[in-house]
Amino acid sequence: MKRWSFSNLILALGLVFIYLPMVILVIYSFNDSRLVTVWGGWSVKWYLGLLDNTQLMSAVMRSLEVAFYTAVAAVALGTMAAFVLTRIPVFRGRTLFGGLVTAPLVMPEVITGLSLLLLFVAMAQLVGWPAQRGLVTIWIAHTTFCSAYVAVVVMARLRELDLSIEEAAMDLGARPWKVFFLITMPMIAPSLAAGGMLSFALSLDDLVLASFVSGPGSTTLPMEIFSAVRLGVKPEINAVASLILLVVSLATFLAWYFGRRADKRRARAMQQAQDEGNSAPSWRQVIDSRKTMVPPSAHS
Repeated sequence: MKRWSFSNLILALGLVFIYLPMVILVIYSFNDSRLVTVWGGWSVKWYLGLLDNTQLMSAVMRSLEVAFYTAVAAVALGTMAAFVLTRIPVFRGRTLFGGLVTAPLVMPEVITGLSLLLLFVAMAQLVGWPAQRGLVTIWIAHTTFCSAYVAVVVMARLRELDLSIEEAAMDLGARPWKVFFLITMPMIAPSLAAGGMLSFALSLDDLVLASFVSGPGSTTLPMEIFSAVRLGVKPEINAVASLILLVVSLATFLAWYFGRRADKRRARAMQQAQDEGNSAPSWRQVIDSRKTMVPPSAHS
């Protein structure tokens, strides 16, 4: 019988510590009792009750909308920042720009939220926009926060790319924008997808920034849950949290599945190209074959 090592034991305890609360949450979302701590049997009435809970479902839709637009904007801004920092090695203010890009990673969210709140208030007094805080201000705050994560992920991928492929394409006459969309983009697509998913999850989970920059009628799901938990955990919260876990798990599985298929296709294509290169005759073989095809009279 194989004995568990200390590292395996720590890994198992860590996984249990992380995922056991999620399993308990999913189980109690099927609890028939209104009291969360009292088991009353299996039931799906809390999932059906979500259809009638318009306040909670409105918060879910607002959070999903903000998270989607945040992911799109953060991927665009973070990718541009990553290209500037990796493809332009020397320019005036590079250190300052790099620090500004990565500052949200280490800055407390309370400071970021307070700074953005003061910014929006000052802009409203000076230019009259935003007239009131709502989904747009939440989207701007989340984009500012998530762009830093996307920039770091994309920079790590860009530093690993072989620039000779892009240089060869430009030597053959391709314009820079065409090289970017046809060569660079497919090669950094996994990092873009990872940055988008990370931004979506961070925006969907954020509570601190949204609390500072939100206004009336723009309550997100974390804010709704936080305000409801003060009075006690309701079974509807367990149900909506279980649905979010299901959606996130399916999205992660699909991303892993299609990424694995793409890696297999890429490996098969590289192997096929290598086999074709090995089966092709060398230049010495071509010369020898041409010599044998020349008639004897030509040598004389």
